[in-house]
Amino acid sequence: MSRDLPTATTCAFSALSRSVGFAILLACTVFAAETVTVGALTYVNKGLVGVGRLAADLRDKFGETFGSGSGLAADPKSWSRAGSGYRGTLYMLPDRGYNIGGTEDYRARLYKLTFVFKPPADPSALPVKARQDTLHLTLADTILLRDFGGRPLTGLDPTVDSMRRARNGFPVMPQATNGKISLDAEALVLMRDGTFFIGDEYGPYIYHFSAIGRMLSAIRPPEAFIPKRHGHDSFSANNPGPGAPLAQPPDPETGRQNNQGFEGVSVTPSGKYLAAVLQSAMRQDGGDSPETRQNTRLLYYDVTDPDRVKLVHEYVVPLPVFTNTQGKRRVAAQSELLAFDDTHFLLLCRDTGNGYGLQGSTSLYRNIELLDISKATDIAGSKYDGLVPVAPKGQLVDGIVPALLSPFIDINDNSQLNKFDLHNGEPNDRNDLYEKWEGMAPFIGARSKKSARLLPVRFQRQRFHHTARIPCGQSIQGSERRRRRYNGAGLSGDTSGKPMIVSPPDTGGRLLGM
Repeated sequence: MSRDLPTATTCAFSALSRSVGFAILLACTVFAAETVTVGALTYVNKGLVGVGRLAADLRDKFGETFGSGSGLAADPKSWSRAGSGYRGTLYMLPDRGYNIGGTEDYRARLYKLTFVFKPPADPSALPVKARQDTLHLTLADTILLRDFGGRPLTGLDPTVDSMRRARNGFPVMPQATNGKISLDAEALVLMRDGTFFIGDEYGPYIYHFSAIGRMLSAIRPPEAFIPKRHGHDSFSANNPGPGAPLAQPPDPETGRQNNQGFEGVSVTPSGKYLAAVLQSAMRQDGGDSPETRQNTRLLYYDVTDPDRVKLVHEYVVPLPVFTNTQGKRRVAAQSELLAFDDTHFLLLCRDTGNGYGLQGSTSLYRNIELLDISKATDIAGSKYDGLVPVAPKGQLVDGIVPALLSPFIDINDNSQLNKFDLHNGEPNDRNDLYEKWEGMAPFIGARSKKSARLLPVRFQRQRFHHTARIPCGQSIQGSERRRRRYNGAGLSGDTSGKPMIVSPPDTGGRLLGM
């Protein structure tokens, strides 16, 4: 079976000039395609196909600056052909801000974006400015996220010891000093009924919201995932708001590491299963060190009945490793997950601290991996869901078979980026890709039964979308970031724009989707 995955446009917002936003699309000709085979499936990467920009000083309907994207979801029902291009709707999830002391009372929200994409047959034939205006994005609406009582959520760090009590079918909830539920939004899933699932870093929880942003339910993961200090739940990420104390100890003793929650959440094409992956390993599994945080975990829920979500599977996912400029081993943490079917996914993994505006101008690792869980050991409901580590000091326990990870799309590929006057590495200017890529989302583009597209996105004042193709006409996209029932077991002044990447169908190099 062949899965034709041309890398479609990646939409990213970078720390560019204040007045200009940024997005990009990629496309590759068939003869330049890169092919990866996993089991009986063959995947084809066809390259970068387009670019676009958004103003850094763009304001939403509440008068607040447009935040960098942490998650992206496409509305497949909105996509249509528009002359020589395409139009549709995306939902983007802004983050709660930077990981610094002094988090803000940022009201969590969703952005609704409309787009028009006109793929160039030959980018080199266009002026540079026109190459980076292939994808036109418009902020159409802003949806404020509220708790089950109608109160807005906050980006403030949760308090160390206090939390909102379990009630009305909801579990214990991370709560800030102002009494609001704390949300560090990282991943976004649009369901067929118009509701949303959102992955969070504080809990780490998965929240279910209505189409108008009201919280419907909260999924609390197994106890192994819950951050503990002194043996008790402690949701603080040690980024206290004004007047709040630092966490003691700074890091949890077990559970998710600070700022390493559910960065990747995706629903399978059937709509039956929801998968969620931690950004890197839990503290007890080696997550207390940058060298040993490789073995993260994937949770697999049956969401057929959203009011009675069931954990049905759990797997270990071995993240890729690389060597940094000091010759030290480092783990490329994951930033987003995208399901092809019930057992195959795309996983976006990358380094940190390198890119536009940072000390290092060249990213060493920024890849979209192929993830296969079909032969991995299922540890759901086992002793590893308690406090027994599955990878003590980063070493996987004997007898546990991890998921299979295979490299697929190199986002740092300058042969693709240069077609749209972008690059990875010097010069460290506005066209140097920014640090973090943080989202992918599927969309319906070409009606081909052989392929679909992928779109990834970036964080911190810069966003990126990337597209690839998968079977049955499904497509994929991604994005970057800036901000009822319990189911058991401040902007930088020099920031601007988001890049996107979209992949074309087999139509002489023309794109489909974003």
